[in-house]
Amino acid sequence: MKIAVLGGGHGCYAAAADLSEQGHEVRFWRRDTQALQSLVQHPFIHIKDSDGERDVRIAKVCPDIGDAIRGAQLILIPSPAIAQLDIAKAVAPYLEDGQVVYLPPGTFGSYIMSEAVRAAGNKAEVTWAETGTLPWLVRKHGPDNVAVTMRATRLPTGVYPAKRAAHAMAVIKQAFPCIEPCEDALSGALMNAGPIIHPPLILMNAAPLQHFPEWDIHNEGTQPAVRSVTDKLDNERIAIREAIGYKAPHFPLSDHYQNDQWMYGDSHSKLVDSGDWREKIDLHSHRYMTEDTMLGLAFLVSVANWAECDAPVASGLLAIAGGIVGRDLRLGERTLDALGLAHLSRADMHELLVEGRA
Repeated sequence: MKIAVLGGGHGCYAAAADLSEQGHEVRFWRRDTQALQSLVQHPFIHIKDSDGERDVRIAKVCPDIGDAIRGAQLILIPSPAIAQLDIAKAVAPYLEDGQVVYLPPGTFGSYIMSEAVRAAGNKAEVTWAETGTLPWLVRKHGPDNVAVTMRATRLPTGVYPAKRAAHAMAVIKQAFPCIEPCEDALSGALMNAGPIIHPPLILMNAAPLQHFPEWDIHNEGTQPAVRSVTDKLDNERIAIREAIGYKAPHFPLSDHYQNDQWMYGDSHSKLVDSGDWREKIDLHSHRYMTEDTMLGLAFLVSVANWAECDAPVASGLLAIAGGIVGRDLRLGERTLDALGLAHLSRADMHELLVEGRA
């Protein structure tokens, strides 16, 4: 299958290498053209995982995004949610009927990017999908080197519009056999693990993060008090899903710490043992704040308000984060209010998610 991988982060390089090893024709593009030059000259990504180390050839490294997208059946964007609007504007001139765009994870980006592409004038019948996590626990160890600690074993996936879910799932399954269907894109967005794991970890570790040169929030930062708050926050996420009418499995985050039923299987101990997550986290610029808190947690709180579901832990954490960054995050760009959807009834929201925009 022809697959375009768009973006320059950890997951993008893991995606390009993994999917190439599976035998797919990968076209790789990133916004930073200068950083792409080493791959243009030597189209190999060095990967390290439980099978050892090796160089993986990438079929086509594309400084021009159009070259990556034309004729691709699947367009994979494992980039942070903060990059989605810029990428949507870049892909808008080239998307074609029948293509599937997959966001792992999405933070409701499936709807947002679709609207941005429509606003740019592209009316192609493109199907959008998103899942609850990046399919790899991965860190880059150099410009074109990645270390993969684990791969996802379950990827709950929602599709926008849901009426084309069968087509999207058939395409995505060729690259990710472990996908599992969710009801729609909002259901998929409410599987996003980032806004549940990371806000408690960074906010409750704020002092050591600012004091020490490096701190592993998944190791010494994951103490019983933090776990308790995380569990309560995840219970609120599940309650929101149930209030809307979404069915189990809800992928409770407790499985991430206790057994092999979560998206990565038994991953927490391997994540800690790798040492790759001992890092400097700036509370104003790191994606755990800019993506998972300012976008993802704000979105979760807004959905709770729309569904009339009490979420005191989510709201409290969002207020604390707002105190750190100096603004009211309830007014953020990725809330249902900002997206113009907060006024919709349950029936109207369901129709939008299934049918898409007319």
